[in-house]
Amino acid sequence: MEAAAHENKMGTMPVNRLLITMAVPMMISMLVQALYNVVDSIFVSRIDEFALTAVGLAFPLQNLLIAFAVGFGVGINALISRALGERDGERANRIASTGLALELLSYLVFLAIGLFFAEPFAAAQIDAGIPAADAGIIIGYTVDYLRIVLIFSFGVFCEITFERLLQSTGKTLWSMATQLIGAAFNIIFDPILIFGLLGFPRMGIAGAAAATVAGQILAAVCAYFINRRKNREIRLSFIQYPPSLGAALDISRISIPSIVMSSISSVMTFFMNRILTGFTSTAAAVFGVYFKLQSFVFMPIFGLNNGMVPIIGYNYGARRPERVNATIKLAMLYATGIMLVGFAVFQLVPGALLGFFDASADMLAIGRPALRIISLSFIFAGVCVICSSACQALGFGMYSLYISVTRQLVVLVPAAYLLSLTGALDNVWLSFPIAEIISIAASAFMLVRVLGKTGMRLPKKPKGA
Repeated sequence: MEAAAHENKMGTMPVNRLLITMAVPMMISMLVQALYNVVDSIFVSRIDEFALTAVGLAFPLQNLLIAFAVGFGVGINALISRALGERDGERANRIASTGLALELLSYLVFLAIGLFFAEPFAAAQIDAGIPAADAGIIIGYTVDYLRIVLIFSFGVFCEITFERLLQSTGKTLWSMATQLIGAAFNIIFDPILIFGLLGFPRMGIAGAAAATVAGQILAAVCAYFINRRKNREIRLSFIQYPPSLGAALDISRISIPSIVMSSISSVMTFFMNRILTGFTSTAAAVFGVYFKLQSFVFMPIFGLNNGMVPIIGYNYGARRPERVNATIKLAMLYATGIMLVGFAVFQLVPGALLGFFDASADMLAIGRPALRIISLSFIFAGVCVICSSACQALGFGMYSLYISVTRQLVVLVPAAYLLSLTGALDNVWLSFPIAEIISIAASAFMLVRVLGKTGMRLPKKPKGA
């Protein structure tokens, strides 16, 4: 009976109400995720500005880690939703077990990176112009933070897998609950472990990393038991439904483009840090703060995506193009509205935003124009993100990859480098809106092609109809 009710909800509930029902819990949980990311940096900034810079330098590898976890989660979510839409429960279960196996294999890669490559990675981002004493402090902070985040990253891989199982069957409230638990733990224990409160040892920047991974592990444990008790549509069992090569290839076809796209973001951030530290380490700190602040704008969009993907996947499997198109259009509308709110805040109060991070006079002087210029890209970004996720949900993740490569590697990084040659730091920030303008045209073109290839494109209405 529960499976039937789930199918009825995904296939027959009015699309606007369904999207809101599915997406709002995820948007709330993603906002909380954004909150604890920002709180993490706010407390770290109270150590000193070098520590804040170090968190920014750690971001590319940390983002790469999330890229693998979320990327495989996208494939798991889309394929399980599609299988349920096709009434194929056995395939859904095999996708679940195979997806978890892929996530755990990914963890082993990042475990090795954390053990052997954290220090070389940190040092590679430091420009030769940074004083040796300052560079040594920044590298030490970065290594302390990165090793803990990477070595204990099994928590985030398991957390995201179990949450995607809940999302793919429409149980986004339970998924939200697990994320809230992990985020709340992190927010509470960040200052306790960083500054040694309530009898805990003072761990400094390592305490921020420890609070992060502990929250992820706690969320993973909660999500696992909720799946066992509440998610009757999916049975996660390596014995009954052993991972298969075929299922792994199916997941990878959707997931790898998503992983590569997010990995491209890591590469972009790495090179941007190199370009910015050529001006001053404070510029890299501002860039790191921007990424934390923009998560308040982008995380709700990602939550909207998490609600949208299973709806598209289910109705694609059930061959209902009108519901697929309605979902995409509504998601674009909501995403654009969120982005415009974010744009307004960044334009009106950039100094207040930077003030949360104990910004120095130099940081304010660099950061105010930076936030105003970069946020111009928000106007276009919402539609781009929805187009990309819709392509992935319909099984054409490579199209999204083409867009991401063009925007971040072909346009953004070269533009930032060329603009840096002018000697004016403010010019470097212009590379972001330039890249986004090019991306929106490419994204719309690709989505139209995907809808046509999948048979989900609605026929044009005759004139006068």
